[in-house]
Amino acid sequence: MESTARRAALVQRLQVEADESPRRYLCKLALLALAGYAVLVALLVAALGLPLLLLARLASGDAPADPSLAFAILVPGAFGALLLRALWVPFGVPPGYRLAAGEAPALETEVARMRAAVGAPTLDGIVIDGELNAAAVDMPRALGLFGHRHYLVLGLPLMQLLDRDELASVIAHEFGHFGAGHGRFSGWIYRVRLSWYRALDVLSQRGDAMALLLVKFYGWYVPYFNAYSFVLARRQEYEADAAAARAAGAEAAAGALVRMELASRRVQAGFWPALFDRARTQGHPPVQLHADLARALRDPRPCDPGRLLALAARAADPDDTHPTLPQRLEAIGAVAALRKARDASAAHELLGGRLPGIERHLNAQWRDDVRAHWRERFDGAAGDRARLAELEARGTLAPNESLEHARLVEALRVDFDAVPLYERVLAALPDSAIAHYRAGLLRLRRGEGAAGVAHLRQAMTRDPGAIRPLLADLERFERDPDLDVATAAALAGLRATFAPRALALDARDAVAGEDQFLAHDLDGAALGRLASALASNARVHCAWLVRKRMDLAEEPSHYVVLVDWRGSVASEAAGLKRLSEAFDLPGSHTVFTHSGHRDVARQVRALCREPVYRKGGGISA
Repeated sequence: MESTARRAALVQRLQVEADESPRRYLCKLALLALAGYAVLVALLVAALGLPLLLLARLASGDAPADPSLAFAILVPGAFGALLLRALWVPFGVPPGYRLAAGEAPALETEVARMRAAVGAPTLDGIVIDGELNAAAVDMPRALGLFGHRHYLVLGLPLMQLLDRDELASVIAHEFGHFGAGHGRFSGWIYRVRLSWYRALDVLSQRGDAMALLLVKFYGWYVPYFNAYSFVLARRQEYEADAAAARAAGAEAAAGALVRMELASRRVQAGFWPALFDRARTQGHPPVQLHADLARALRDPRPCDPGRLLALAARAADPDDTHPTLPQRLEAIGAVAALRKARDASAAHELLGGRLPGIERHLNAQWRDDVRAHWRERFDGAAGDRARLAELEARGTLAPNESLEHARLVEALRVDFDAVPLYERVLAALPDSAIAHYRAGLLRLRRGEGAAGVAHLRQAMTRDPGAIRPLLADLERFERDPDLDVATAAALAGLRATFAPRALALDARDAVAGEDQFLAHDLDGAALGRLASALASNARVHCAWLVRKRMDLAEEPSHYVVLVDWRGSVASEAAGLKRLSEAFDLPGSHTVFTHSGHRDVARQVRALCREPVYRKGGGISA
């Protein structure tokens, strides 16, 4: 969190500097970009300079053939060889289906038209992948020291979503990154950013010592350079959008942006979760992924543009160089509207007869990628499947078993409506918070806003422990662009009611320097149970016990236990978790050590004066 705040402050400062003194900002950015390469050159000169110099002197006869020179040549030479090996980062063609020349002539013609309109360099290839996205990919040679290869990557889902005109605007946007729109310097910075990130990703997967040393340095340098160049990268996105609007028209560019935002939100909220839920009962990934995804993407339901813009503005990612949808539309002078698209998608028009073969290739590639994860989910649900079969074989179930049955049905039978099962549970267990919780979420998914909100209110009222996870679920619901106005207002009201309680729970469970503490109020029996739990862990030497001062008088007590941990730092987190689970204290509690909380630890020890527990000495009152 602190590093994120520092990065945001740096970006904000550089934004001001770039506005007030563009030349100074660009000069500093250029020096920082060159510094990354300077480190590599300096290392190579230091590693290979002396051996090459000595070999040259030996070859010319200026130095005697002394055996001791072998050490001076071989040691730094070996270091230089390791460095060169680490720097030899191979970059192949981007993953996906690479189109052969002449394989999709309609697409090639459209790409050539947009390339000429924007002024982009010649492509080394067009790749179709399985993402709902497109990309201009620079593949650096020797970390960019010897130029780049250019690829255009188009996602098949994107081509199935957009029509031909909208896809043309996306292609023009990507060519805007390649082309002269950025200017020579900005284009160079854009390529440097991509080169370093790709190099860092590959180096981090290598196990040799030199690669790990480079990762340590560039693991600091690359994010810092990224933050420093963020301002310029954001401007490059606006420039690429402007290039798309000029080449394909502002209406098509805006239509593509709105359609992509809406479709992305819909499939992330519905299609993908439902698909992977099937892994609990289906042993293999589906065969026709892209056909199913295409149908989901072409969802004909209308949307509320105002709500979509509000969601897009609220979801701004501080690490994403892309501006938000409202900012991008405003920059090209367009309104948020879904234009009437052509009947045929860009995939059908531009890929023609090659579309089925490309779909099969990407389907197989996706299944290979997810097979291990899919199987892990399937195997992990084996116990649930067996338990569901056991419960259903009984016929008559106790109320608690009926609740378990409803939860298993919801988890394992994604096409089955489990709401009636939860309603029967609530008839027998009207105070069941979990039954209200699950019934409320399911009713919201069915579009029954009022009934769903009523159940969720009951769940959070009956069990404060449900508040934080349920508020997280509400946030996901509120990101749904198709949520109706009345339900959105009801969810906002529910959040407003329970958010202060969630903040109070967060403050209760954390320890911070501004906390105030009171002497504990435990009786002898409770202290005895605490002593037994502490004594069961050989790494606890002493413990101090206080009670946190709460803002509300009716809040249950929250106890804070400071322990003197005599184990390794690596074992501390897991050990404290087990220790906390062993405690039997009224109310709630937090266990911590002085590591990272020295000020709070001093405050607790000063209040207690003496430990409440000493190893071998038991509990002190």
